[in-house]
Amino acid sequence: MCGIGGLATRKDIVRDDVLLGMRDTMVHRGPDAAGIWKSSDGAVGLVHRRLSIIDLSSDGNQPMVDETGKTVIVFNGEIYNYKELRLELEQRGHRFRSKSDTEVLLVGYKAWGEDILSRLNGMFAFALYDGGARKLFLARDRAGEKPLFYASRSDSFAFGSELKALMADPSMARKIRPSSLESYLTYGYVPGDHCIFEGVNKLPPGHALICSLDTLTIRVWSYWKLPEPKGTSGTLEDCAMELEGLLCDSVRRQLVADVPIGVLLSGGVDSSLVTAAAAKVSSSPIHTFTVRFPDNQAYDEGKYAEIVAKHFGTKHTELMAEPASLELLPILATQYDEPMCDSSMIPTYLVSRMIRKSATVALGGDGGDELFGGYKSYNVFFQQRRVASLLPSPMRRLLATVSSRLMPVGTPGRNYIASISGSLSERVARASRHHDSISRRRLVPGLKELIPSGTPPPEAFKEALFQESRGLPGAAMAIDFGSYLPEDILVKVDRASMLASLETRAPFLDYRIIEFAFTRIPNEWRANAVDRKIVLRKLCSFMLPSSLDINRKQGFSLPLGEWFRGAWGAYAREVLLDSSASLFDHDCVKDLLNGLMRGRTNSERIFGLLLFELWRRKYNAVLG
Repeated sequence: MCGIGGLATRKDIVRDDVLLGMRDTMVHRGPDAAGIWKSSDGAVGLVHRRLSIIDLSSDGNQPMVDETGKTVIVFNGEIYNYKELRLELEQRGHRFRSKSDTEVLLVGYKAWGEDILSRLNGMFAFALYDGGARKLFLARDRAGEKPLFYASRSDSFAFGSELKALMADPSMARKIRPSSLESYLTYGYVPGDHCIFEGVNKLPPGHALICSLDTLTIRVWSYWKLPEPKGTSGTLEDCAMELEGLLCDSVRRQLVADVPIGVLLSGGVDSSLVTAAAAKVSSSPIHTFTVRFPDNQAYDEGKYAEIVAKHFGTKHTELMAEPASLELLPILATQYDEPMCDSSMIPTYLVSRMIRKSATVALGGDGGDELFGGYKSYNVFFQQRRVASLLPSPMRRLLATVSSRLMPVGTPGRNYIASISGSLSERVARASRHHDSISRRRLVPGLKELIPSGTPPPEAFKEALFQESRGLPGAAMAIDFGSYLPEDILVKVDRASMLASLETRAPFLDYRIIEFAFTRIPNEWRANAVDRKIVLRKLCSFMLPSSLDINRKQGFSLPLGEWFRGAWGAYAREVLLDSSASLFDHDCVKDLLNGLMRGRTNSERIFGLLLFELWRRKYNAVLG
C-alpha cells in the first residue's frame, strides 16, 4: 500500500512545494520512504509515499524510472501474479534491477503497453509517465480496492490516492458539487465517477485514463466489466468445491510479503473461510488476529473466532480494543476526505490500529456479501416481490406516497413501504436510502435549485446499473458490487487501514473469483426469501468446524443509538445546531435527534450528518 500523486501543467513549471504538499499529506499511506520526480521540462511531476511490502530495499522505492529515463511509474497496491509476469518478461529478454512488483508493471508496460491491464491480478492504482508518447497512463483495479482521484482542467491535470493530495494545490477550489451532496444524503456516499467537489472526479473501478501532455485532454475507458451469467452444469457441492480451489489459490498468492502478515479473523463466515484456506495452503502456522470489544459484549464475536483459530491451530492473538471516543470523530472526518456515512469505520480503524502493532499486512473477508448473496436486503426483495404480486399497483403507489409523507424518517418499515411500488430496479435503488427526496429537501432547503436542470436524481445511478437479465438476487448483487462495495465498504477499509499504515488484502476480490461468482453460480444458490450465501454455507460445511454458527450475520456494528442518546448526542447537537456554521436545517436535525430518543432508527443518519459537517469545517468546503 502506498500513496501516489502527480501534476502536469501547460502554463508553468510544476512547483516543488505543491508536489511536496501532495506527497506528504499522505504520509500515513507510506511512512517508510518518500519520493519525488520531475520531467526534464518541468511540466510533469510525480510523487510517492511508500509502505514497504515487497522488496524492502531502496531498489523498490518510487517514483521508479526505467533505464532510458523516459518511462516513470508511481504505484499503489499489490500485483499478486507479478512473479509469473516477471518470468514471462525475462523469457522475452527483459532484465530487472529489483525484486518488486512495481518494476514488473514498469517493464510490462514497455512490453505490452496498455494491454498489460488484462494480465494483472491484484489491487492497484497507478500512474505511468510515457515520455516518448507524451502521455500519462492511469488505471485502477477491477473491484476498486485502491482509490484514484483526478482533476482535469484546461491548463493542468492532477491526480492522487486521496482527495487531500489534490487539496494541497492552493488553486483548487473547495466547492461542494450540489448533486454530489444530494447523493451523499441519499446513500451515505458519492457514487460513480463524481466527487464531492466540483471539478474533481474518481476514476471508476476497472477503468483507465490517458492524459495527453500536449493538450491535457483526457480519455477514460472501461477495460473490464462484470461478466454476464453463463450458468453451471454441476451440483451445488461441485460449485462449492470449485470455489474452494479458487479461494485457496487467491489466498496463496496474497500470503506473499516480506513483512509480517496475518488474517483478520472476526469469526464470521467470510473471514473464517479465508483462515481455512490460509491454513490449507501455508506450510507454516497462520497468524490470526481478533479484536475484542469488552465494553460492548453484544457486538463481540471473539468466541466464534476462537473456535476457528483452535480448529486450524493458528497463532491466534486477541487484541482488546479501546473504547470508541468522541475524539475519534474529527480524526476520521479528516481522513475520509470525501465524506462517507458508515459508522463501522470506527471499529475498522480501531482494529487496524491494533493489528498494525503486530503485522503490516492483514487478509480479510471483504466482498463475500456482494459476490455470494449475503445481505438481508436480498431476502427483502424476494418478500417485496411476493407482496407486490398480491397488491394492485394503485394500492402500492398509495402506500408508498403515504409512508413518505406521513411516516417520520427512521420509523421502522418506512423504507420497506416506500420502496414497494414501481419496478424491481426502483425498489433496489430506494431500499438503502438514508433520505428520500422529501427528507433531502427538508435537510438542505434550496439544494434542488443549485443542481443543474435535467440532472437525474441519485436513485437513477443505481437504476442505471440494473440488469433485468441477471434476475433476483443477481441484479441487486451486481448493483451492490458496482456501488456499495467500491464506494462504501472498500473506501472504509482503505482509509481506516491506511490511517494506521496497515495494508489490507481481500482474497474474495481476486478477479477470477468475481467472475466465477457472477457467471457460474445460479440465483437459487445465492439467496432467496429466507436463505443467503447458499454456496458459501455449503463450502463451510466441509472447510469449517461444525461447532461454528454460520447462520448468524453480525457485521461490524456499534451501539450507535445508545451512544447518541448519551454523550455523542450532546456533541451532535453542538455541531449540527451551531447557527453560525451548520449547513443543515435545524428543525429537520432536531426531528432526527428527537426521533432517535423515541426509538426511531436514526443513528446512522445522524452519524452521516455529523461526519459531513465535521469534514466541511475541516476543509473549508462551501456549497453554492
